[in-house]
Amino acid sequence: MPHLSFPWRCGGYRRSLFAAGLALLGVTLFSTLAWAHAVTGKDAAYIETVRGAAIGPFLYLGAKHMVTGYDHMLFLVGVVFFLRRFRDIIQYVTLFTVGHSLTLLLGVFAGIRVNPFLIDAIIGLSVAYMAFVNMGGFRQLFGFEPNNKLSVLVFGLFHGFGLATKVQEFNLAREGLVTNILSFNVGIELGQFAGLSLVLLALTVWRMRASFVRYALATNTALMAGGFLLVAYQLSGYFLPAAD
Repeated sequence: MPHLSFPWRCGGYRRSLFAAGLALLGVTLFSTLAWAHAVTGKDAAYIETVRGAAIGPFLYLGAKHMVTGYDHMLFLVGVVFFLRRFRDIIQYVTLFTVGHSLTLLLGVFAGIRVNPFLIDAIIGLSVAYMAFVNMGGFRQLFGFEPNNKLSVLVFGLFHGFGLATKVQEFNLAREGLVTNILSFNVGIELGQFAGLSLVLLALTVWRMRASFVRYALATNTALMAGGFLLVAYQLSGYFLPAAD
């Protein structure tokens, strides 16, 4: 996977610090929306009352969940940030899809449960990890390059458990459960396709401009800072649970 090269120039370093500050401010301002992509309100009420197969609604819920799932989309931004060849994009996104689809289905059908705060903290860490990879951190600081395809697959497994924790919050009827969860998963893929298409379009246009090279480091610094702040936010929820 392509990445930036060290050492950083002074100007780029200053831009990176500024971008990191903006990322911290942005994630702090929106921290109250950290569960924005949870299934709530009318959607939650519908899930708990539906009986039998409901393909259309569950497709919609899955797509909505992924599009509003900023942590999943930030991870994908990091994955495709430097990818230019269509074949590479397909390979990486497929690995992520296989990973999160497998653990979503296992979590729901096999009843495998994980703490939602801890799994979302790992998802935040995955965002920071991909930004660090893009910055060339492993090779420059540790002298090796990790297997990025394996990393994307493994983090995909964690993202799938994160998706499963949202579904496990509800008492789902057994009637039509397999059809509905499969529809939900397909909806997630449709939402991922829509969101990723917009990201790739924006990156393609940006790469044609000189600012892409100037601000690539700053952008990934902001991405990494946002990922670490998401980790801190989720861990605070784990160690300091809200009072009933």
